Amino acid sequence: MGATLYHEFYYASFRAFRTLIPALQDRVPVTWTTAPYTLMHFIPFTFMSYLVRRPGTYLSRLLLLPTLITTALRSAFGYVWLDPRYNVYNWGIALLSFVMIGKGIDLAFAREGRLKQGERKLGAMEEPAIAAKQGSDAPGNSASLHRPGSSFLPHWLLDSFELMFAMRGLGWDFGRGVYTPPPTRPQAREPFLRATLLSFVYNYLLLDLFEATIKLFPGVGDPLGGSIFYATLPWYERYAVSTFIHFLTGCAMLAGFGMVYDLLTLISVAFLGHSPTSWPPVMDNPWAAESLHDFWAKRWHQLLRQTFLVYGGIPGRMLAGNVGLVLGTFLASGLYHECTIYAMGRDWDSRVPLFFLVQGGAVIGERVWRRMTGRRVGGFLGRLWVYFDIIVLAQPMVDSWHRRGLAGGMVIPPPISPARQLLFPALGLTH
Repeated sequence: MGATLYHEFYYASFRAFRTLIPALQDRVPVTWTTAPYTLMHFIPFTFMSYLVRRPGTYLSRLLLLPTLITTALRSAFGYVWLDPRYNVYNWGIALLSFVMIGKGIDLAFAREGRLKQGERKLGAMEEPAIAAKQGSDAPGNSASLHRPGSSFLPHWLLDSFELMFAMRGLGWDFGRGVYTPPPTRPQAREPFLRATLLSFVYNYLLLDLFEATIKLFPGVGDPLGGSIFYATLPWYERYAVSTFIHFLTGCAMLAGFGMVYDLLTLISVAFLGHSPTSWPPVMDNPWAAESLHDFWAKRWHQLLRQTFLVYGGIPGRMLAGNVGLVLGTFLASGLYHECTIYAMGRDWDSRVPLFFLVQGGAVIGERVWRRMTGRRVGGFLGRLWVYFDIIVLAQPMVDSWHRRGLAGGMVIPPPISPARQLLFPALGLTH
């Protein structure tokens, strides 16, 4: 009797799991007809963002949360780009979906709603949250108090949109304590736009160069993927090559972050009326980090900080205090990265969450070192410590990504790739 109940429960659980996360062969191909269904989770997400700015909606938000979670999971795993070159887009859609689930959980369980910094009553403050946080604007930035669309969109919808896309929480109650890099560009509108445009072009050219170079490596550049560790090479050549590919991958990620952020900044400031002060730098020179705490808490982007706190940091703190907070946050980061790349239809690889969990342990180790010696990790040796973690210990994680075809995906189409159209032919290199 007990065994029968166990098998029935297991079978029912498996069927429920496969309903939300179908096997690759059971997923619906993305076409012009099915593409709109991959965006259905924006409907409950927008409604959730509206409710959290209204008093007395706590129960309604809790009841709405399962709809948001199921539609987001369906978007991430229910549809698939069949062409292996576009498999990277399956990963991108899953990245977005899991962020929306994390934000949805955060909004649903915010019992009193989400307030802007300095706001005492939900919905009372009409100016953008970032302007309220700063209190005043830089010279020439009169647009900081302007809300794009305020002439034809209602206040409640503007509030919802602002909260939906507030990744770092700048100006919101959940953004207190988040590190914001100092500005590196002129804050007057026109000089800011010129500097951002130049930065966008620079990052685009770098990303194109790094991505095209990675694709030159056999296997790694294939849409089906391949290892960065070439077993046929002597060990010293094998790890020299893997380190070079790993370095190119990290540089491509930095350039990609910068390019996308520059593009969003240009659109928002040039066409939506945002203030330049609303778009501070997304990173703060990660190469200059002198400790892992400095790297992860300040110099690396903080766009997913609240997401990882919701998924792992807050539950971890409830279970094991500050140690649980750190380990839970990093474990959540690792599971997030692995669960999203699982959308590419390849097998699970525990090396990804293991790397992030080790990073959490290393950050705790830096605190122990400070207590034992009275000195912070820093200086030249601290920088070597960061480089060892990020360049050496992270290689198995990057190998995991490339084995599943991440580098083989089409990021920049060849027709608009200066490296593949101009540079490589001039050097006699072909893909």
